[in-house]
Amino acid sequence: MKPIQLVLNILWLVFVGFWMALGYIVAGIICCILIITIPWGIASFRIATYVLWPFGRTTVEKPSAGVGSMIGNIIWFIVAGWWLALGHLLTSIPLFISIIGIPFGWANLKLIPISLFPLGREIVDSDQPFGARYARGGYTPRQ
Repeated sequence: MKPIQLVLNILWLVFVGFWMALGYIVAGIICCILIITIPWGIASFRIATYVLWPFGRTTVEKPSAGVGSMIGNIIWFIVAGWWLALGHLLTSIPLFISIIGIPFGWANLKLIPISLFPLGREIVDSDQPFGARYARGGYTPRQ
């Protein structure tokens, strides 16, 4: 990990990451308690780890995701996704006010798509070479 990513991740964890990850953990626990929504709970826990330490990582679409992921994302959006996206939006506003918080505000906005539609996406390292992402099946090049 690059030193700047480490510094950004530590500052993110203190100011934003812990609180947003807590929201994902609560959503994951609720989904796991309801038993039928355990896949959404697992996705929520996966995103919570990404929200704790986002710099140096990104999300890519899984080419193997199908109709099940799409239907699951619609259910997630209705139940918890829009609440979590609203949390990212509201916490990004005060970050944009200060100059030093602008990168964190952008990172917050970057997390909105995965908070709305988490199924069918994979979290990968940003510095991972293009071929390694493609070989794992987590990235398809756009034509």
